Amino acid sequence: MKISKGMTLLEVIVALAVFSIAAVAVTKSIGDQMANLPILEERTLAQWVASNQMVEARLLQQFPELGTKNGQVELAGKDWYWRQEVIKTTDDNFRMIRVLVSDEDRFNRTVAQVSSYVHNEG
Repeated sequence: MKISKGMTLLEVIVALAVFSIAAVAVTKSIGDQMANLPILEERTLAQWVASNQMVEARLLQQFPELGTKNGQVELAGKDWYWRQEVIKTTDDNFRMIRVLVSDEDRFNRTVAQVSSYVHNEG
């Protein structure tokens, strides 16, 4: 009696089925990640704009005035619109600065936002 050491046809078919299911799952995952790349790029750029505006606001030596300022900057070939809001807090020696960034000047959609507090040194 001769013992076979190879795989049976059924084992090969099962192995191919498992491999094909795994390949489809990997392909779908890669496709989903590729579809999200423009969104991630947009959010990253908007976050950079927000961070830059916050640094500029915090570098001012004077205690910020309450109110809102709007502006526009260009980054990576795209126009970004920012809004800086200085908000009164319960402590008169502190103010909150919030920077919102949008890809359009009406701010119907905020892409990024950062907030920070400043203390009155004077």
